[in-house]
Amino acid sequence: MIPLLIAVAGGLGATCRFVLDSLISRLRAPLPLGTLVINVTGSFLLGLVTGWLLATGNQWAAVAGTGFLGGYTTFSTASVEAARLLRAGRGWSLLLHAGGMVVVSVAAAALGLWLVLS
Repeated sequence: MIPLLIAVAGGLGATCRFVLDSLISRLRAPLPLGTLVINVTGSFLLGLVTGWLLATGNQWAAVAGTGFLGGYTTFSTASVEAARLLRAGRGWSLLLHAGGMVVVSVAAAALGLWLVLS
């Protein structure tokens, strides 16, 4: 039953990602802001879920983390956006987008984990 729930949660996460990215893209930011917001918030939530799993051993954390947040976050889209920035000759934007996303996403995940385990 858990694999089925993970699949359903993954579809819901992907749908949430699509809707949120569509809303954020209306802002016409110079960088792919939607993917940044999605990956940072997803990393923070995954930190919370991982802390919950470590603290309780609850199997629902796998549904939320692997399923919903796996569908919600998107490293592949971030990679394509970075490649587009590179092809457009926007090196500084590429560094800001890709480097910033990694640093802020890891910090957000650490914050979520810390909040649950402290």
